[in-house]
Amino acid sequence: MADNNYTPQDATPKTSSLPLRELCLFGALLIAIAGVYAMMGAAYSTRMLVEAACYAILALGLTIQWGYAGQFNAGVMGFVALGGVSAMLFSVPVNEAFWGSELPAELGKVLLYAIGATLLVVAATKLNRLGVPKRVRTVFAVVLAIVLYMVVISLLRDVTAEIESQAGFIGGLGLPPWTGWIVGGALAGVVGYFIGNVCLGLRSDYLAIATLGIAEIIKAFLKNSDWLTRGTATVSPLPWPTPGPETLGFTLSRAIYLSLTAVIIAAIFFLLHRAYHAPWGRMIRAIRDNEVSAAAMGKDINKRRLEIFVLGCILMGVGGGILASFNSLFDPNGYLPLNHTFLVLVMVILGGPGNNLGTIFGAVAVYIIWIMSEPLALYLMDLAVAFGAFAFDWQAPSTIDSRALQARVMVIGILVTLVLRFAPKGLLPEHIKQHD
Repeated sequence: MADNNYTPQDATPKTSSLPLRELCLFGALLIAIAGVYAMMGAAYSTRMLVEAACYAILALGLTIQWGYAGQFNAGVMGFVALGGVSAMLFSVPVNEAFWGSELPAELGKVLLYAIGATLLVVAATKLNRLGVPKRVRTVFAVVLAIVLYMVVISLLRDVTAEIESQAGFIGGLGLPPWTGWIVGGALAGVVGYFIGNVCLGLRSDYLAIATLGIAEIIKAFLKNSDWLTRGTATVSPLPWPTPGPETLGFTLSRAIYLSLTAVIIAAIFFLLHRAYHAPWGRMIRAIRDNEVSAAAMGKDINKRRLEIFVLGCILMGVGGGILASFNSLFDPNGYLPLNHTFLVLVMVILGGPGNNLGTIFGAVAVYIIWIMSEPLALYLMDLAVAFGAFAFDWQAPSTIDSRALQARVMVIGILVTLVLRFAPKGLLPEHIKQHD
């Protein structure tokens, strides 16, 4: 017999209004941060948090590509390097030895030649509209591109050799660093647009290989362009947009820089949160989950995928500029595409792909683990050596410092294994509201 006291509310499970998982995880993270401050001091710990915040911006760029749209970008460091070189070129002082000579005019002339050559090659690819057979058009366009490339490179090589011999490198524009951050994001977005037009039609595994190769190309170009970046000689110091350590001391100046970075992350988080819950965000997730059905509903798949790829690249460029300015150094060798891309990927995996709050948590947590693994491993090794010397007359190995540094990789590997085993969707999985 049916229960006459049954009400519709009885069928709805009661859920807590408090996000207990988020509160517990961020509470544990705050305790860990407090422990680092107590162990390593305020100056060191604040620097670590600023770098973690910069990596959080990079991780947000990757999570919207991978979490929102299922695009696996293995070339994160290429776009980060573009942000870094933009921050350097816009913020370092003007090089009078370069601008006071005829070299800028010569370099500008070569760049105009390069633009003209590009337009000629593009025009050659459209010859089929004039009735030229496609095969003939393709062969002609390829041959023309090769010839014009060799001509432009020869002219550029002569000018850059003069720049290196007379001025060292072109120098910067002496503008506020934040202008370089904006331009770095725009430059990364433009490069991402051209890469996306070519690579987004590839399967996820081939897309990863293609983006990794492009990141290596970007790094090789920056490393070997001494006239632009000083190559392996590096460019330092890069100015800050906030008062530096020479004015306020290390702790206070880094705290102010951290506050600025936190405001930027908050703005990015707000915009991404609104976009995620808007019709645009639902459409992107529909394309990710079932591309065929989304296309059948009339959605422009390629356009939307390109939008999300470019947006992620813009965030990576901005994060790269902020990180380069904070380190006050631009070193092309410091951008390791495979190693650092893997670190950003671990941040997204730990936090939860597609969850912006989880990505921020994962970025800070993983970076703390990455940085603190070395001193903790060295401390434990020193204890083991002291005990061995006391009990068994052991001799400490001379490479103990480098072995402690290698503990980072082992700890991150164990962390990834545990997360994939017990929380494959991340500690804060993506929450998708079900609409009736």
